[in-house]
Amino acid sequence: MKTIARYLSLVKFSHTIFAMPFALIGFFLALRADAGALSLRVFLLVLVCMVSARSAAMAFNRYLDRHFDARNPRTAIREIPRGIISPGNALRFVIGNALVFVAATWFINPLCFYLSPVALFVVLFYSYTKRFTPLCHLVLGLGLSLAPIGAYLAVTGHFALLPVLFSLIVLGWVSGFDIIYALQDDAFDRQQHLHSIPVWLGRKKALAFSTLLHTVSALLVIAVGLYGQFHWLYWLGTAVFVGMLVYQHWLVKPDDLSRVNLAFMTANGIASCVFALFVIGALFFPA
Repeated sequence: MKTIARYLSLVKFSHTIFAMPFALIGFFLALRADAGALSLRVFLLVLVCMVSARSAAMAFNRYLDRHFDARNPRTAIREIPRGIISPGNALRFVIGNALVFVAATWFINPLCFYLSPVALFVVLFYSYTKRFTPLCHLVLGLGLSLAPIGAYLAVTGHFALLPVLFSLIVLGWVSGFDIIYALQDDAFDRQQHLHSIPVWLGRKKALAFSTLLHTVSALLVIAVGLYGQFHWLYWLGTAVFVGMLVYQHWLVKPDDLSRVNLAFMTANGIASCVFALFVIGALFFPA
């Protein structure tokens, strides 16, 4: 059990709360679109894909950044720098999760299987981007944005506009809050010649850029509600989601980063879970 706990900590399993609710939105959106019965088999396979892909991505990030993490006082307590998990075991964990992900897509449908290397490339490639571009936050957002599209494809086997729009919401939302999170390391990243929006633009302009991304995400939430003709439950979820976006920008200031973790984990966790709950409710309960 202690070993399992160590690997769960390595990949910050609690952060699954960000993308998983949007994967569920994609899944139940597909059920409504196809008017089909709930398949427990496909549902479990989607969960396996979500957890394994994210675990591979996070463990690979920790493996690749282990030397930087060891130098950074904020991250030196992580499992690999402390010697709790060896780099070799972390890499084997990455490979194992990647294989589980591909195998799970094989049992879903051919399209998901054929696209699985693309999805893995996106989520693993993110770990390299901080070395050469400040737009690394957008690549992270792109990786998590695959969740609603992937879940929709698992059920239907084809693309549709609504899950793509939900994915764009995730792209703006995740990229925006990752910029806020990166404010904590701007001095260290600058010293180590690593790239990020805070390093590139400075804290004040980075927060403004994050606000822009979250504004776009909020507008997309509204546009999706109008396009999908969702009823009042959706709009309650929208109010909570947008409210949490505003709240995290109220919490974090360029000269006061003391509440970054509250903004990052609490506000965004509430935003994703409550929004997903209301969206799924709007899909299946009459107005």
